[in-house]
Amino acid sequence: MTWDGTRLHIVTGKGGTGKTTVAGALALALADTGKQVLLAEVESRQGISQLFDVPPLGEVETRIARADGGAVWGISIDAKAALLEYLQMFYKLGMAKGMLERFGVIDFATTIAPGVRDVLLIGKVYEAARRRTARRGLHHDQIYDAIVLDAPPTGRIGRFLNVNQEVAGLAKMGPIKSQADSIMHLLTGPETAVHLVTLLEEMPVQETIDAVAELRGIGLPIGNIVVNQERADVLSRRALKILQDDDADLSDFESDLAAGGLRVGPTLVGGLVQAGRDLGDRLELQQQELADLRALERPVVHLPFVPGGVDGGALRHLAAELKAADSKADSKADSKQEKK
Repeated sequence: MTWDGTRLHIVTGKGGTGKTTVAGALALALADTGKQVLLAEVESRQGISQLFDVPPLGEVETRIARADGGAVWGISIDAKAALLEYLQMFYKLGMAKGMLERFGVIDFATTIAPGVRDVLLIGKVYEAARRRTARRGLHHDQIYDAIVLDAPPTGRIGRFLNVNQEVAGLAKMGPIKSQADSIMHLLTGPETAVHLVTLLEEMPVQETIDAVAELRGIGLPIGNIVVNQERADVLSRRALKILQDDDADLSDFESDLAAGGLRVGPTLVGGLVQAGRDLGDRLELQQQELADLRALERPVVHLPFVPGGVDGGALRHLAAELKAADSKADSKADSKQEKK
């Protein structure tokens, strides 16, 4: 994983793979390099607030974590609020906004026209990404070095990001079409990377492969494949091979258990042997799925399985793993450059 030149990190993945956790860890890792980072969500699930154990987020950018020289700011983008802000910005509706909301126009626009809804949601991220230092001091808004978007899952990510296609039948010209064009210029540019989170299981890996093909077809830059919750190889290959043998001699194993003060019996031994066999099957499956991911020819980043769930300490541990992976990628890049 290398972050050089990337300002907008879009994180997606099949539901249940931990994409929100990875997005949060990535935001912390970036902040640990001294950056001011905006972590945004667009699905109204309050996943960020739960992950960082802070009050529910809204449209106001709120600092949710400090890091080594940097900070993470959080926002939960709501389509209705984004549309009201958009109408005020372009049409100066003033009090008329309230009338539109009372008559259900806002709900109609954000529900019946999903393409417009996605343009509004990404538009908030686009606005934050385009902020720059003003000639006379700073704008009143926070300037961010990096933005991490906890995006919709892989099953919807292509439609969500392909805003030009989504609004083509709704707006041929005007502010919405102009904003969609500007957003696509950012999304397909060198400052953006779409990272895909997966587990080493058949369905998540296949959905990741399909999503990469779809995103490449749109012209979106693929960043890294993040393998989450990877099981560690805690047993040697020799031990795993012995456990797979139904006729293996387990006397030494039983003696070691007894020496440890355990009451050795068929139930204990049988349970441990079965656990070892299950681990061996899991590790074999991981290797098969990992080979399919490497065929995508994108950097693969590995995050360990965290037993007991992800708390604040575990989140920072994952952030450290991502930061170490980035440093390793930079070292490899430097080594290749020196050889040239």
